[in-house]
Amino acid sequence: MAKKPGTNPKGEFAFFNVVYADDSQRSNRRVPAELLGGLDGDEPARAFIMEQDREIAEKSGKPVLEIKRIERVGAKKK
Repeated sequence: MAKKPGTNPKGEFAFFNVVYADDSQRSNRRVPAELLGGLDGDEPARAFIMEQDREIAEKSGKPVLEIKRIERVGAKKK
């Protein structure tokens, strides 16, 4: 059954674009917002995404790709 519009809590997840060593990109990877912030900033997102990638690779039988960089969706570039 479909949800009513606007019933998803805002700010529950932060979204990241991930660029891998082979220059492939995955967009809008979800990371729980509770992991982010503080002194580490967005660095905990890298560990969370690496763990997701490891689980995906394990299930698919493909090797884990090395992450080149992560960028928060909607963040201004420096």
